[in-house]
Amino acid sequence: MIRRVIELNNFPQMPGTVIYWMSRDQRVDDNWALLYAQSIALEMNQGLMVVFCKSGHYLGSTNKQESFMMAGLHEVYGKLTSYNIPFVVLEGDPVENITAFSNRMKAGLIVTDFNPLRISREWKIKAAQRLDVRFVEVDAHNVIPCFTASNKQEYAAYTFRSKAYKKLDDFLTDFPVLVKHPFQAACTSGELANLDETTQKAFNNEAVRYSINPGEAAAKEHLTNFITHRLENYGSRNNPNEEACSGLSPYLHFGQISAQRVALEVMKTTDTASDTASDFLEELIIRRELADNFCYYNKNYDSPEGFPEWARITLQEHRSDSRGYLYSLDQLENAATHDRLWNAAQMEMVKTGKMHGYLRMYWGKKILEWTQTVEEAMQSAIFMNDKYQLDGRDPNGYTGIAWSIGGVHDRAWGTRSVFGKIRYMSYDGCKRKFDIDKYIQRIDAL
Repeated sequence: MIRRVIELNNFPQMPGTVIYWMSRDQRVDDNWALLYAQSIALEMNQGLMVVFCKSGHYLGSTNKQESFMMAGLHEVYGKLTSYNIPFVVLEGDPVENITAFSNRMKAGLIVTDFNPLRISREWKIKAAQRLDVRFVEVDAHNVIPCFTASNKQEYAAYTFRSKAYKKLDDFLTDFPVLVKHPFQAACTSGELANLDETTQKAFNNEAVRYSINPGEAAAKEHLTNFITHRLENYGSRNNPNEEACSGLSPYLHFGQISAQRVALEVMKTTDTASDTASDFLEELIIRRELADNFCYYNKNYDSPEGFPEWARITLQEHRSDSRGYLYSLDQLENAATHDRLWNAAQMEMVKTGKMHGYLRMYWGKKILEWTQTVEEAMQSAIFMNDKYQLDGRDPNGYTGIAWSIGGVHDRAWGTRSVFGKIRYMSYDGCKRKFDIDKYIQRIDAL
C-alpha cells in the first residue's frame, strides 16, 4: 500500500485523529486511501474521520451531477457509520475547511486521494502550506498509481502499455478489509452531533431523475449486469444500437466503484484471453489510466497548447480554411445543426447525462469542423461535456476531447481542409458502421 503514497509536506507522524479528506474516490469499499488512513489510525491507537469538502458547482457541474454525487455520498455516510467512522460534509472553500477542521479535531495526519486535475492539485498545494500536520496523497483511483506507472507524459497507448503491463501484477491484487474502527475521534459527542446535523443538511438536495442509479451498491449491481449480459458483446461497442458498452464511466468518475475491483471481477468470471475481456481490460486500465497520465504531466490538458507539436503545426496551417458550416455555442448546445446524427448525440447527452463512446469522438471532431478556431472548439466541447455528462470534469473527458480535436495519443493522417493531419470522421463513415436512423429514432423517443 505504501507504494501508492506521496508525501505532500515534511511534518512527521504525530498522535491525533486521522482524517481522510475524501474527494475523487467516493466509496467505502476497495478504497486504498481509506484503508491507508485506517492502518495508520490503528497503528497509532487514534480515531478516524472522513471529510468531504463540497465546493459548489465543481468545474461547471450542474444540479443533476451534484445530486448524483450527493446521493452516492449519503450511502457512504451510512456505511461509514456502521464502521464507527464519522463522516462529515463541509461546504465552502476546501482549503480553508480542511485546515480549520484539522486544527479543530487536533489531527495527527491528513490523507487525501489522488486527482491529476489542476484545481485539485492547487487545493492540495495550498493545504500543504497551511497544515501543520503530516499530509499525504494516496492513488486510490488507478490500478497502477499514476506517478508509478510512468514518470513522464506518454506519447500514445503503445508507449504506456509496455510500462504498465510490467507493473500490473504488482498492483492488480485484492484489497485488505476495512474493519470496525475501535477508537473514537477526538471530538465531543456535542461536536459530533453538530457535525452530523450539518452533514445531513448537505444531503437535503431536491430529488433528481438519473439515467442510472447512483451509489456503491448500484455500481456493483451495474457491474454484475454488464459481466453477465453485455461483456460478451463488447466487440460491438462502437455500434450505439448494440447493448455492448459497460456504462460504468459515471461510477468510475465519482469513485463509486474501484476500477481495480472491476478488473478483478472481470478476471474472476471470464476468460481474460478472450477478445472481449482483453479489449475491455485494455480500455479500463491502459486507456483510462493513460488519460490520468496526460492530465498529470501536461498542464495544458484542456487547451490547444497541450496538443503534440505536429498537431499544433497542422492546425495552425489550416486555421484560415473555409468552414462549410459555422455554429455558435448556443446553436451547438441546442442541437441546431444540419447534421441529424450529431444533433441526436447531443440530445442523448443533454437528456440522459451520457453519450455513446463512439459518438463522443464524432461529436468532438464536428465541433472542430464547425467552429472558427481550434481554441473555440476546445472551449465549446469542454463546456458542454462538463455541463451535461455525468462523467464530465474528468481526465478521460479532457483527454478524449484533446484526442478528437488535437490528435493527442494519435498519429498524423492524410491532410484535408480544416483538420490538417488530424484524424477525420464523417457522417457517411458512421453510416457504414451502424444504422443511423435507428439510433436517431431511439433518441427522439426519449
